[in-house]
Amino acid sequence: MDKEQQLGRWRLVLGKYAEQGLGGGLSARFAEIDELMDFLYGREYGEGRGIRGEEQDGEAESREGGKGPSQLTVPSWINKIQELFPKETVERLERHALEKYDLTELLTDARVLEKLEPNMALLKQILSFKGMMSPEVLATARGIVAKVVDELTRKLENQVRNAVMGRRNRNTSTTMGSSRDLDFKRTIRKNLRHYDPETHTLVLERVYFFRNLQRYNPWNVILCVDESGSMLENVVHAAVMAGIFAKLPAITTKLVIFDTEVVDLSGHASDPVEALMSVQLGGGTDIGKALAYCESLVVTPARTILVLISDLFDGGGYQPMYAHIASMIEAGVKIICLTALDRDCVGSYDKTAAKRLTAMGASVASLTPGELANWIGEVIK
Repeated sequence: MDKEQQLGRWRLVLGKYAEQGLGGGLSARFAEIDELMDFLYGREYGEGRGIRGEEQDGEAESREGGKGPSQLTVPSWINKIQELFPKETVERLERHALEKYDLTELLTDARVLEKLEPNMALLKQILSFKGMMSPEVLATARGIVAKVVDELTRKLENQVRNAVMGRRNRNTSTTMGSSRDLDFKRTIRKNLRHYDPETHTLVLERVYFFRNLQRYNPWNVILCVDESGSMLENVVHAAVMAGIFAKLPAITTKLVIFDTEVVDLSGHASDPVEALMSVQLGGGTDIGKALAYCESLVVTPARTILVLISDLFDGGGYQPMYAHIASMIEAGVKIICLTALDRDCVGSYDKTAAKRLTAMGASVASLTPGELANWIGEVIK
């Protein structure tokens, strides 16, 4: 690395106020990177407040900063960071723009929004600000939500299906199946007589697969989800899980979202995109009210699983929550209270309430979606 590159990197790390001390300006490449960084992070010093989309007449107002006026606009900034930086860096810059600097302009211009990288962070921002979006922008946002949901579903669907629909029975085989159920040992043993020693080839006359047990599990699953802001990623995973459960034979899936009000989205359980676009994020939380509604949905308690996804901080008072949980457990409903349902299983929750619910017979845990599927699979087996 030559001296110019070293100085350039140090200048980018230390910021524009270190330029004089380093004894020189930036090369064209480093200057472009510096402009892109200053366009966002200059806000730490009260600068860069003019970020916005293209003006209707195509003329962009200049922004003071650095050695001269910047001609960057939101679309051009997005284009340039995607050209210069790797995908992971682009996602981090976009996330900082939305979460740290509240640059909601990124979400209110369809031309800008369609350039952003679809990911969980962007999906959460869309759900938070979709009320500000015009119909045109909302249509673009829906497409982004669909991409993220499809990716999550693709990663989880096989794992959930295998966990819930049945484990392999290694004592019996079948000639019909998929590659994941292939019985290698039995297939080789049964076809050894077709081995050709000259070509060292084993000809398979018949292929054997493990049978799956418990293909149909007549259970009712109720997902009761706290939609308060701190639980937003959990709402996303719950909607995706509801969509996967809804595809499984002989399982009835209910999806209930709540804050201080209760909304039954069971009609959209099979369509997680529509379910998420129907979420109206609120402030307060009334868990007891939500559980009262969920209890009214219980028809066969012994065949019902209630998944309460909440941090257990109940603004409506704790006694109604405890009373409904106790009533359903006594009737035979299997209850799990998830304080977090996401990839990291990290969340703040009411530990006193969690201990009380555990003592009553409910399971309380923080789980990944895959772990929740395993838990449900064990219950119904």
